[in-house]
Amino acid sequence: MKLYEYAAKEIFSKYDIPIPASTLVSDADGAEEAARKMGEVVIKAQVLTGGRGKAGGIARASSPEEANIQAKRILGMSIKGFPVKKVLIEEYREPIKEMYLGITIDRTKKSPVIMASPQGGIDIEETAKNSPEQITMMHINPLTGIHEYQARMLANSLDRNKSPELINIIKKLYCVFIDNDCQLVEINPLARTKDGIIALDGKMVIDDNALFRQDFSQEETGSLEELARKNGMSYVGLDGEIGCIVNGAGLAMATLDMIKHYGGTPANFMDVRAGANAQQVKTALEIVSSNKNVKSIIINIFGGLTKCDEVAKGIIEIFPEIKIPLVVRLSGTNELEGRAMLGKYGIQMASSTEEAAKGVVGLGHSN
Repeated sequence: MKLYEYAAKEIFSKYDIPIPASTLVSDADGAEEAARKMGEVVIKAQVLTGGRGKAGGIARASSPEEANIQAKRILGMSIKGFPVKKVLIEEYREPIKEMYLGITIDRTKKSPVIMASPQGGIDIEETAKNSPEQITMMHINPLTGIHEYQARMLANSLDRNKSPELINIIKKLYCVFIDNDCQLVEINPLARTKDGIIALDGKMVIDDNALFRQDFSQEETGSLEELARKNGMSYVGLDGEIGCIVNGAGLAMATLDMIKHYGGTPANFMDVRAGANAQQVKTALEIVSSNKNVKSIIINIFGGLTKCDEVAKGIIEIFPEIKIPLVVRLSGTNELEGRAMLGKYGIQMASSTEEAAKGVVGLGHSN
């Protein structure tokens, strides 16, 4: 589960990680009132996706009136399909230096890994590609936790002159990561200002499997990811035009790769998981087809616990409402029954992942 920036920063604050003063508002008048108290501010769209700055979802305002105008503009935006319903009004803190600090899980090493770079404010992937020597990575033994020497080495790689402050923040951020069952926690930029080190942005992703023991009060987002999760499925939005519904994460990734191989661009990752029933398949189609960028949809099912006739039933229930062409590949349990059911509706069938991917890319290009 992704957290909004304001929610991540509320958690940072509980761990005494410095953050700017801020107010969450849902209208332009609220933004103007907040700016009147703070002075120069930054208006930041609260959406569960990256790229806000490039999309115009972050703006500075030097007066309450300007804050009103900018907030009104941003609140009317949609960023990568996410409507902006709230903005964070944050006091402007001028960075002297911008750094990056993040923690995630290295599944190969089976341990948390802390990444630090003296170059912040841009995508860490961009830094890794263009200046890999600027990134320091430190694996942390999950049984012993972070050691003093590890925190010191990371802090020195960021800013040796501010090492004591940075050591303190690194240790606290690791506590945030562990205590809240994070898959990712990130500060970008972590800025040095005239008043000290401060987290100007915050990102947190919580492990869905640990949500039962976490108490997050974040409001429901109505996002496709959230809707899928509530129905026992996994969904990740992407930037392409071909919708994907698959059972099993491995097969889903292979399907996405095959679509790219044939010149298509996936619009999403969707795993309906083993044993999906007709209602889940129907819901999956509703979710994927609601993306206005989707021009064609591939359904790739390998029937083990999942029964192909159940999948076919779910497709048939919603097929008349969907105006997007489908390519369906069914293989495994009750395959013949499922294929016969779909054949009556003239739905394009495929016998392999490769054939299905090639077909759906062709359909997408023709629409």
